Amino acid sequence: MPVGRGARGVRPARRLGTIAAAIEPESMIDMGTLESRTALVTGAGRGIGAALARKLASEGVAVLATDLDAEPLERVVGDIGAAGGSAVALAGDVTAGDFAARAVARAVEDMGGLDILVNNAGYIWNTTIQNTSDEQWEAMLEVHLTAPFRLLRVAADYFRAQSRREAEEGVVRRRKVVNVSSLSGLGGEPTQVAYATAKAGVVGLTKSLAKAWGRYHVNVNCVAFGYIETRLTQGWQGDPATIEVKGRRLKVGFDRRVAESLMARVPLGRAGTAEEGAGAIYLLCLPEADYVTGQVLVCDGGAFQ
Repeated sequence: MPVGRGARGVRPARRLGTIAAAIEPESMIDMGTLESRTALVTGAGRGIGAALARKLASEGVAVLATDLDAEPLERVVGDIGAAGGSAVALAGDVTAGDFAARAVARAVEDMGGLDILVNNAGYIWNTTIQNTSDEQWEAMLEVHLTAPFRLLRVAADYFRAQSRREAEEGVVRRRKVVNVSSLSGLGGEPTQVAYATAKAGVVGLTKSLAKAWGRYHVNVNCVAFGYIETRLTQGWQGDPATIEVKGRRLKVGFDRRVAESLMARVPLGRAGTAEEGAGAIYLLCLPEADYVTGQVLVCDGGAFQ
């Protein structure tokens, strides 16, 4: 058989073309792009959320970016605008009782709809169980689990109404929800009792809504992150790194020796970047993921196997 030829001497490229020509046009899948879509991304002022907002905007998505801290959020939105993208900032606390209603209304009324919802906002407040106060426990559950629940509860009315309206018009418009969890939520961590519990709850929330919302053409998935380079995972020597959240000064990151030991467990041999983390979420927003729902995508360089 001649080199480069398939069965009966037909070139592979020619055979593929013959197969493609035999497929009926209506059965071909036109995945399209994300242009004309609208996304709501929480925690978009820094790290993975900021990288995701920039990525979505670069692909033609109008982004409603939210964050607790107005200054970094405005910088992200400004960068998007300067690059020719479309984004609006909504500074606010995702744990506030009225935040969910305000955010969804802003997306729907001011930006024209809600096609992608990413629950990304959060922070860490770590201790062992004997040192975990009620305040700490409630803070972790509130930001990582209750806040996403409230946003999704408000969004439910919009998703259901739009699905009914589109069905009457004979149109199918698929929408995406991506919730952010963590390896801690899958396997636990001794000093992240409250955080790990909340992130495990995110997985349950994701899987429950995937079963409930399939009929509305809403895909609900989750990304569980491992060691991604953000301000929450920064390495330090000597005094621990800290961040301020709602007037509290909280320790974050790892001693450099601990960070090195963590990286040693990663088959890829390094921490992921914020852009790589955003890429994992982005994959689940694409039309190519229209038949993926109720799943947990682990983004950790292969550490959790």
